[in-house]
Amino acid sequence: MKPIFTLFYRFYRPCSSLWYWARRRFTLAGLCVAGGFIVAGAVGTDIENTVTYQTFALLLAILVLSFAFSRFFRMQFSATRSLPRFGTAGQPLHYRVLIKNLTAQPQKGLTLLEDLDDPRPPFQEWLAVQLAESRRAHPFRISERRRTSPFKRVNLKEAEVPPLLQGGEAEVRVELTPLRRGILHFKGVTLARPDPLGLFRSFARTPAVQTVLILPKRHPLPPIALPGTMKYQEGGVALAANVGRSEEFVALREYRHGDPMRHIHWRSWAKTGKPIVKEFEDEFFVRHALVLDTFTDEPHSEMLEEAVSVAASFACAVLTQESLLDLLFVGNQSYCFTAGRGLAHADQMLEILASVTNCADKKFETLEQLVLNHISAVSGCICVLQSWDDARKNFVKKLRALDIPLLVLVIVRPGGTKPDAGPLRDEPDRFHVLEIGRIAEQLAGLQ
Repeated sequence: MKPIFTLFYRFYRPCSSLWYWARRRFTLAGLCVAGGFIVAGAVGTDIENTVTYQTFALLLAILVLSFAFSRFFRMQFSATRSLPRFGTAGQPLHYRVLIKNLTAQPQKGLTLLEDLDDPRPPFQEWLAVQLAESRRAHPFRISERRRTSPFKRVNLKEAEVPPLLQGGEAEVRVELTPLRRGILHFKGVTLARPDPLGLFRSFARTPAVQTVLILPKRHPLPPIALPGTMKYQEGGVALAANVGRSEEFVALREYRHGDPMRHIHWRSWAKTGKPIVKEFEDEFFVRHALVLDTFTDEPHSEMLEEAVSVAASFACAVLTQESLLDLLFVGNQSYCFTAGRGLAHADQMLEILASVTNCADKKFETLEQLVLNHISAVSGCICVLQSWDDARKNFVKKLRALDIPLLVLVIVRPGGTKPDAGPLRDEPDRFHVLEIGRIAEQLAGLQ
C-alpha cells in the first residue's frame, strides 16, 4: 500500500503548488478565463464539427496578452510588520505593515500578500494522516460540519495598499485567521498589481522573516467547584512565590545547616553572638494536576487539538484562583510544568500548550506512571482524555483507589456512542463526555 501512497504524494505536491500559484497570480476574472480556456481546449479538438476552437484561440490570445503586460511591472519596496506577541487559533489576528516605495515612480492599484512558510508536510507526516483517515469509519450520511484540511494553517485576507508616491510610505492593515496553534512563520511580503485587462497579476517581493506564536483556542467556563481541598505543601508558598520558605513570619531560632543566608536575623546575631535565622510557616493550599492525553498516531489529530483547547480553558480558569496547577503530558519525553501563585502565569502555560505534539511511540502507561509519581503532592486531578478504553479506565481506577478527587473529560467524535462512566459510575457529575463541534456548549453546562 505504501508505494500507492508514495505515488499520491508525488502527485499531491505539484498539484497543490500549481493551485497555490494560480490562486495568487490570477484574479477572479482571470480564473474564469483560464477555466474557459481549459474547457474550450478539451471540447474543441474536433475543428470540423464545432467552432469551439475559435473560443479557445480567443481566450489563448487574451491570456498571452495579460502575461505580456505583467512583465512590465518593476518595483522595489521595503516592508516592516508590527506583529503582536501572540495570536489565538480561530480568532482573527490584526496587525499593520508599513510599506515604503523605493522607486522613482508613484505606484497604485497594489495588493499586499503575505508569504508564509510552506504548510505541506513531509511524506511520513502526510502518510500518517492519510492512514489515520482511512482507518476512520465514515458514516453514509453527509455531515453538516465540514472538517478543514489538517495542513492548512491560516485564512489570509488580501489587503489593498493605498497609492504610494515616489519614496512615499503607507500603512496597511492586514487580517489573518490562524486555524491551528503553534509557531506561524512569515517569510516575506509580496505586492501584486493586475495587468490592464485585470486577469493576471505581476509580483514584487521582499524578504521579511518573522514569527508569531498561535495559542490554543479557549472556551469560556462557568464557575466550577474543582476537585480537591487544601493540602500541605512542603516549603509552603516557596513553591508559589520565591524559592525558599513562606513569607508568613513565625519566630526566631538558631541557624541550622542549609538555611538560606537571606533569612539570617542580623540584629539577633549581634546580640547573642551566634547566627539566628527567621523561621517561616509552611502553608496549606490547593494544587491541581491537569493531565493531558496526547497519545494518538495522527500528527494533526482533531481530537488532540480539541483536547489541548479544553486543557487550555481549564488552565486559564484554575490560574485565576489561589492555587497551583501542574500540567502533565507526554511528548518526546514526560513533562510536568507548574504555574500559579507567582511561579508562572496563564500566558506561559498557554505557550507550553501551543507547542504540544502527539505521542505515537509510547504507551498510555507512560503518562500513568508520570501522574502516579507526582500525585502525592496534588489536591485533585483534572484529566482530559482522547478516548475511554481499558488503559484509561484503569488509570482512573488507580487514582480513585488513592482517594484523589477527579474531574474526567473525554473527547469523542460527533455522532459516536456516548461511553459509560466506568470507574466513576457512582460519581456521574465527575465524568463528562465532550463531543467535537459541541465542546463550547457542553463546557458551558459544567457545574
